Amino acid sequence: MKSAFLVTSALVLAALNGIVIQKEQFIQSHDSLYLELAPADPRSLMQGDYMALNYSVSNEARSNAWNKETENGYFVVALDDRRIGRFRRIDAGQPLANNEQRIRYRVRNWRVRIGAESFFFQEGHGPAYAKAKYGELKVSPDGECLLVGLRDADLKPIKPE
Repeated sequence: MKSAFLVTSALVLAALNGIVIQKEQFIQSHDSLYLELAPADPRSLMQGDYMALNYSVSNEARSNAWNKETENGYFVVALDDRRIGRFRRIDAGQPLANNEQRIRYRVRNWRVRIGAESFFFQEGHGPAYAKAKYGELKVSPDGECLLVGLRDADLKPIKPE
């Protein structure tokens, strides 16, 4: 019984470590891009301090994808010289320009979600993150997003004291 518990525990830890390694490799192997955000609902009593994020490109994608039959798809953002993404179009499979990036979206509860809608932080650090203007995301070639941080209006990382 004790050995079964130890083996199961080891397998769970190995799986969790594998997930962490995958995320770290994802972060290291993809360039950052920045999406303008509008923070909302900065606290959750059940989950601690966090910021629910809503991106301006998600709002634009929703207005363009609202009449689509599918609830999942891709939209394209144009990247400026600072790598800030602005909504360009709903993806229809055409080739991307050099300054464009494809982002996967899912429509859930009438909102366009890109998979990076929450940012958790240590209790008491809310005021520092309240000045967040951009979300820093890593995006894979197939459009999957991973939120890696928040940035201020000058794209400087927000680091609470």
